[in-house]
Amino acid sequence: MTSDLHNSVQTENVFSTENVNIYYGDFLAVRDVNLNVPKNAITAFIGPSGCGKSTVLRCFNRLNDLIKSFHLDGKILYHGQDLYAPNIDAVEVRRQIGMVFQQPNPFPKTIYDNVAFGPRLLGYKGDMDELVERSLKRGALWDDVKDKLKAMGTDISGGQQQRLCIARAIAVQPEVILMDEPCAALDPISTLKIEDLMQELKEDYTLVIVTHNMQQASRASDYTAFFNVQANEKGQRTGFIEEYDRTESIFQSPKKKATQEYVSGRFG
Repeated sequence: MTSDLHNSVQTENVFSTENVNIYYGDFLAVRDVNLNVPKNAITAFIGPSGCGKSTVLRCFNRLNDLIKSFHLDGKILYHGQDLYAPNIDAVEVRRQIGMVFQQPNPFPKTIYDNVAFGPRLLGYKGDMDELVERSLKRGALWDDVKDKLKAMGTDISGGQQQRLCIARAIAVQPEVILMDEPCAALDPISTLKIEDLMQELKEDYTLVIVTHNMQQASRASDYTAFFNVQANEKGQRTGFIEEYDRTESIFQSPKKKATQEYVSGRFG
C-alpha cells in the first residue's frame, strides 16, 4: 500500500526523531536519537568512525531496510508522519528523500541518460530535455557537459561525476538530499565546488550530510550533530548523539567536554 507523504502538516522541521534505537540483530548500533532537522538548512553529522552517523542518515530514506538484520524502535517523523508506519511505501520515501554516496557512482550510461533514468522510471510526462538541462544546471554541471551529453557519465572527472550524481538525485524532484561523505573521494577544488553547490541547493532543498571533515562541517552547515560512541564490556560500540546545536555553537562554544575535544582535534 502506498501513501502520499506530502499529505501531512508542513512544519519547520522536515525530520523529527523520537527515542530512536537502531539494531542489527540483537546488537544496539545507535541509541537514543532525538533531533529535529530544519527545512531548507544544511545539517551535518560529525563524529569518530563507528559512531552511527551513516546508519542514522540511511534511516531517513529507509536504505537500511535492505539489511536483513536491521530494525529500529522509536519514531522517525517526516513532516509529522512516521516513515516506518506500515502504510508507507519505501520506494516513494526514496523518491522524496534522495541520496548521494561517498564514491561518485554514475550509471554506465550517457550523461543525459544518467539524469533521465529516474524520471523515466517514474513515468515523467514532461519535456525530458528541459528537465535534464535544469537538473544539470542545479547540479552546477551544465556548462561543463552541455556539449557532450552523449558522453558516458563514467568518463568525466571525479568531481564532475559527483555533481552528476547530485543532478541525478535532483531530477526526480525530491524534497531532501542526503549526502554520505560526498567529498571524501574528491580533491580540494572539487570539494569547494560541492560546498558552494550545497549552499545554492538549500534554497530549495533540505540537506543532511555526513562528514569526517571538521572544516567542511564548520564552513558548510547550519546545524551540527556530534555523534560519540561507547563500548560495552564485550567491546561492542554503540553510537549516540553527544550534542546537537547550531554549527557555530558546536564549534565555538560547545556545552560538552567531549564535543570540545573532538572539534579541536584532541580525539577522534
